[in-house]
Parts: sequence; structure tokens; C-alpha cells
Amino acid sequence: MAAGLPTLVCASANPGKVAEIANLLAGVVDLLPRPPEVPDVVEDADTLVGNARLKAVALVAATGLPAVADDTGLEVDALGGRPGVRSARYAGEHCSDVDNRAKLLDELALAGGDRSARFRTSLVVRWPDGSEIVVDGVCEGHITAAERGDRGFGYDPVFVPIDGDGRTFAEMTLDEKQAVSHRGRALRALLHELSARSGRNRPCGADSSE
Repeated sequence: MAAGLPTLVCASANPGKVAEIANLLAGVVDLLPRPPEVPDVVEDADTLVGNARLKAVALVAATGLPAVADDTGLEVDALGGRPGVRSARYAGEHCSDVDNRAKLLDELALAGGDRSARFRTSLVVRWPDGSEIVVDGVCEGHITAAERGDRGFGYDPVFVPIDGDGRTFAEMTLDEKQAVSHRGRALRALLHELSARSGRNRPCGADSSE
């Protein structure tokens, strides 16, 4: 553990998510990996924040340490907001990212017209005493007609952020993606909240310049 830094256990075992969370929390939080003996949490809530909370609570119970968890959904307007909370399982419970993207592109080809969409991330930090921080991040954009790029994970090869330069997330470096992405925005909001919490917890009379 890094001396002087608050410790959080990362609830995710998805390498892409872990890399993005670690990238922005580096030097601010001592981020520990999810212990391998902790099983996957059943994500059966009907909201993103509900699923994130389920994961955070489970990791706190398993480790006795504060935990950070996220859940992310892709909302496609032409599909009535689907896949939404079921984004990771859109093509089925045990299907791959490739399967999910193929289903999405097939359904959009049939729907035609509007390809506007947004990624939405909910992040929950939970402490053993039951207190928590909840933040969100949203990135507007559109779905491409075909996959582009070989970076990232999930739906990154088919999503072009409106605040970008026309490339998909999978065509961007990690830093470029973090600058405009839903998870990057949620993590920056989390950093702000952690800083505010640290200030509130500072002993009376402590030197704020330390």
C-alpha cells in the first residue's frame, strides 16, 4: 500500500475498466485489485448505480476495505435506450464484446436513420461504515456503421464521441479517450468528491497547505 494515500479496492475484474480507473486515480488513491477469491457479483439491479452499489458493497464485505465500483451502459436512441443497463450482456449472459457489437450493428441496420447514442457511467465508492460517494459521467456521440480501431474494449470500436475529432474510442490513445469519455468524466467528479471529503475530515486547525 502507498503511504499516505487513501486505499480503495477496485471491484472490477475487467482489465480495460481497471486500466482506466487506475490511470486517473494514480497518485491520489492506492488502488488495490479485486482479490481473486472474490466471486463475480450478480448484477441484477435495474439501474447502473444499483449495479455499481451491489459490487461495491460486496467488495467491502469481502475485504473490510473501502471499495470503488462502476457500471456503464450504452444508450442508443433508435433502440429506445437499449442496451442500457444490459450493455455487457446484450447478446447473452456469456457472450463476448464482439457478439455484443455485432448484435448492436445488426439491430441498428434494421432500424435505420438516427444513430445517436451516449455512454453513461455510474461510480460508487463505499466505506465499511456504510457511507458512500456516487458520481456519474455521460458522453454523447453516435454509433458507426462498422467497427474502427483496435484499442479499448466493449463498444469502443463503434462509438464516436461528439467532443472528439471523428475517431472512435478504439482509435484513440487512453489519454485521448479519458479526456472526453464517460468514465473519465465520472472519475474526475470522483476525484473532486474525494478531495472535498478529505477536507471535511481534516482535523480542526490542521494546516491545509500540507
